[in-house]
Amino acid sequence: MKESYFEIVVMIERLHRLFLEVVKEELDSLSCMDITSVQALILYNIGRNHQLTVGELTNKGYYLGSNVSYNLRKMVKNGYVSQVPSAHDRRSSHVKLSQKGQDLFVKLEKAFMKHTENIQNDSKNGVNLDELNCHLKTFEVYWSSLVKSY
Repeated sequence: MKESYFEIVVMIERLHRLFLEVVKEELDSLSCMDITSVQALILYNIGRNHQLTVGELTNKGYYLGSNVSYNLRKMVKNGYVSQVPSAHDRRSSHVKLSQKGQDLFVKLEKAFMKHTENIQNDSKNGVNLDELNCHLKTFEVYWSSLVKSY
């Protein structure tokens, strides 16, 4: 049992890195050389939510890592995101997609939809994405409870 648990943990990390490679290949095919795969995932999450604060990006798990400010600064510089200081809290700012960011969001959305269809249509594979998502959420809830208990 312990072996299976650890294998799952390692696989989750490996899948995340592999997915970043998939996103990088997608960006290369779109000739988007001024944005990294990590930044593209940040962009995608901003686009799904229409607007977020920098804090929400990290607190809600839309971004893994400590250098979210660096990545946002690069995305603003390259024209993918606009960042507006909060009217109510000078320590906070809101980020939303520029037109260039919205265009890339649509392209990523199409690519992810194609990935989803390919996985679901693969008869050998038989993966139920909703069921898999439910199992992964079980890990998320459990690990969150562990973190809060320390």
